[in-house]
Amino acid sequence: MLGDADFFTCGFACLLYMIKVMNIPILFDQQLIRQHRERAADKYSDYAFLKDAAAARLADRLDLIRRDFDLCLDVGAHDGRLMQHLARLGKIGHIIRTDPAEQFAIAARQYGPGVVHVLSELPYKPKSFDAVFSCVSLHWVDDLPGLMVQARQLLRPDGLLLINLLGGNSLIELKQVLAEAEQIVTGGISPRCAPMADIRDIGDLLGRAGLALPVADSDRLTVHYPHMFKLMEDLRGMGEQNALLTRLKTPTRRQVFLQAAEIYQKRFGRADGQISASFEIVTLTGWAPHESQQKPLRPGVAAHRLATVLETDELDPEKGF
Repeated sequence: MLGDADFFTCGFACLLYMIKVMNIPILFDQQLIRQHRERAADKYSDYAFLKDAAAARLADRLDLIRRDFDLCLDVGAHDGRLMQHLARLGKIGHIIRTDPAEQFAIAARQYGPGVVHVLSELPYKPKSFDAVFSCVSLHWVDDLPGLMVQARQLLRPDGLLLINLLGGNSLIELKQVLAEAEQIVTGGISPRCAPMADIRDIGDLLGRAGLALPVADSDRLTVHYPHMFKLMEDLRGMGEQNALLTRLKTPTRRQVFLQAAEIYQKRFGRADGQISASFEIVTLTGWAPHESQQKPLRPGVAAHRLATVLETDELDPEKGF
């Protein structure tokens, strides 16, 4: 059995020092993120449809992999429900669940060890895990490239990184109407929605982190609501409120939300009177390098000419035909 002393190697102060030295922009209020998740923990199961949908997608990916993973890490585990989806596959041995909110970590302990630390800090010894998972949490990380590198270092050779997070097309309708309403009512726009990366940018991070066989894909989940305020209630229930450091520090005028709800209904309303809200779920898969993995052939060593396979004539670049 592995104890805490076998894993923890540095503290939060070390992480902040690294961010300062590397001049990484700090976008999010990590203390506020923790508070939002703490408040959401008690009734999270009532609002966990997005987590369940994203977890099912990770389970589908894992089901295609023909091997087992003895010791795993779940980053940003919420109440641990990802493992409910993965455990049914019979491929997971032991797992450590982490979350910045103590109440979530306590809830996750019904399935195994639960540890409290910020999302961007993975204070464990290198090559400790056979797999690292995360389900719709890492969009709150300031330094996502750095986190990918940390995850890569934690993996044993041929270890698996399998994560998903919200992509840049998430809540695009809400972003538009809030910005337009605030402009109409106040004459300006304040930061309200967390910036989320495009799938192409996120996918590139896998290779930059030194992960082999990288795969990135996304799919869209559309949810229907009776009105905008029910959508905002769900976001609060998930712990997904505004946590930008540059957010407006005073209460937003009520008229802004009323104006936004009216615009939302007109622009994104359905025939049945409901509105639509989009969530883009980006799923990333990568592997810690190992000599057993497939590698691309060097140029010029192919066994067959492409022209022969395609049953066509090869063009001569010097002759132009």
